Amino acid sequence: MVAELILVRHGQSLANVAFPAADADGLMEVAVSGRDAEVPLTETGEEQAAALGRWLAALPEEHRPQVVITSPYLRARETWRIAAEASGLDLPAPGTDDRLVDRLMGELELLTRAAVAARFPDEAGRRAAAGEFEYTPPGGESFADIAVRLRSFLDDLHTRHPGERVIVVAHDAVVLMMRAVIEELGWDQVLAVEKESGNVRNASITRFAATSGTLTLDRYNVIDHLPPA
Repeated sequence: MVAELILVRHGQSLANVAFPAADADGLMEVAVSGRDAEVPLTETGEEQAAALGRWLAALPEEHRPQVVITSPYLRARETWRIAAEASGLDLPAPGTDDRLVDRLMGELELLTRAAVAARFPDEAGRRAAAGEFEYTPPGGESFADIAVRLRSFLDDLHTRHPGERVIVVAHDAVVLMMRAVIEELGWDQVLAVEKESGNVRNASITRFAATSGTLTLDRYNVIDHLPPA
């Protein structure tokens, strides 16, 4: 298996700011256009990415990543690009993997809560009946689906990069469900993690280290490397 797996959520994106504000005001529209995969970082997100780079630069050479894999989404790729540049280090060229994308929301992609309620009035009932783990938005995927693709990703990662230090830059759903997969957590345990630690923060660091043939959680959702908000 890999020697180390560091999971980083991308820096703050335009959607991370726009959607909470729109939902709080009950708005039908939000100032984010295009596809979810193309949503850019905010200026704060870029600053967070640079802070991640400075954290990497402070690592001893023997602890620096040997393999870098990002989500193909712009906000994840830009987070790593900025971090790598800010580090001043000769870091590995990043690869991308489609299994690291954010949760696919299908027809609900980039819709506010008010817009979903207006255009898809049956979804609230479907969601309640299925439960949050199994609920699948129309044309999208459930958290259970995310777990399936992440298991596949991890199996391949261990096969291709045994004994290497790996950093993954992706999304909150990926970080959370990677914990579920690695630690074999049930959904109630996943909810307990969120209750205890809150949502996965932008540019946060989660680290697993190989110990006695298994990956063991070392830190979760840490943002000590970021400047004060």
